[in-house]
Amino acid sequence: MWALQPLLRRKLQRRGREEAGYLQAIEERFGHYTQPVTEGGYVWVHAVSLGETRAAAVLLQALRAAQPGIRILLTHGTATGRAQGVSLLQDGDVQVWQPWDTPAAVQRFLTQFKPRVGIILETELWPNWVAQCNKAKVPLVLVNARMSEKSMQQAQRLAWLSRPAYQGLSAVLAQTQADAERLQTLGAKVDAVLGNLKFDAKPDAAQLTLAQTWKQKLKRPVVLFTSSREGEEVMWLDILQALKDAPLDHQDHIHAVHWLVVPRHPQRFDEVAALIEERGWHVSRRSQWTDGLDAEQQDDVNTIWLGDSLGEMALYYGLSDAALLGGSFAPLGGQNLIESTACGCPVIMGPHTFNFAEAAQLAEEAGAALRVEDMAQAVTTALQMVRFAPDENAHVQACMTFSQAHRGAAQRTAQALLPYLKTN
Repeated sequence: MWALQPLLRRKLQRRGREEAGYLQAIEERFGHYTQPVTEGGYVWVHAVSLGETRAAAVLLQALRAAQPGIRILLTHGTATGRAQGVSLLQDGDVQVWQPWDTPAAVQRFLTQFKPRVGIILETELWPNWVAQCNKAKVPLVLVNARMSEKSMQQAQRLAWLSRPAYQGLSAVLAQTQADAERLQTLGAKVDAVLGNLKFDAKPDAAQLTLAQTWKQKLKRPVVLFTSSREGEEVMWLDILQALKDAPLDHQDHIHAVHWLVVPRHPQRFDEVAALIEERGWHVSRRSQWTDGLDAEQQDDVNTIWLGDSLGEMALYYGLSDAALLGGSFAPLGGQNLIESTACGCPVIMGPHTFNFAEAAQLAEEAGAALRVEDMAQAVTTALQMVRFAPDENAHVQACMTFSQAHRGAAQRTAQALLPYLKTN
């Protein structure tokens, strides 16, 4: 890790050309800070990326209610996570990049901020973090923890490195029993299975209201391809072209709906727009909308909408009548479907959901999600599903029932963390 530091700098410079956020405060990643050394006492919360930061928002609300006045030290690894995390800060809180996993960088981080506890969300565990926190007597707790079968096997191949890291955690609070068992296999001390924090996240009400206002003006239902990943857009566009050339019937024709795609990674917005145009479609970008789409854009059946904004997933789900789940059509493990179902938007997922296996299974069992074999079946299933108005679509009601049934993890997690929040 020490030897790789120059490569990290090069990577950050390269990423920074696409996302300027990666060029911000680079030295923080190596444990060098412009802030004066603090008196400490922070509750360190690490949310590596956007999804974890959204989960952190729910947890922080519960933690602040359980222990008013706590000061948060919020860290991230990605530019999107850091940008989202700004909205979670209150007076006295601090936000910096996560320290690079070398003893020196982690020691400087701990000396600078003197956290009394570290709370890591989901999967982000680094060996030197654990070793140096143990040395400094800073308890580390992995919360909302998940562990796929694939990740467990990878960790087992590096057991000499991973086992001491998992054993060095003070506690683990797992999402599911299956996650707990895999984490225990790696040597972690699992205190409890508390569910998934993301079920407690409430969709942005203003965005949902705006979506409904815009939706009333639409002449056709909307099918969203959410969190699409590299390679999957090509599959999707190939199927659309095949159906355009040989429609199955009038109801299943691809022009019966508006198509909307939101790529998982914002640095790919331009790439996806170019890909769509290369295939002969027009592109209408969310960043160019003022009050939804005008009539001309709506009437153009050869236009695909591109969701090229951050922090507006509730708007996109609220507009949509069904969502194809990105990351599940290529062997990438899928994406979180909880936000979609919370907005009442049924999900159609491919065969690859190993990163969110239990949530996907529960949603499927509840009727909030449908499993298909490939992209072709996903597109035709979506076209069939949106024939019905939302109040006639049983999958929409199943979404709301499913979301309500699994809430409560934030409160349970906050209570489990309370002993670590008490002032020494």
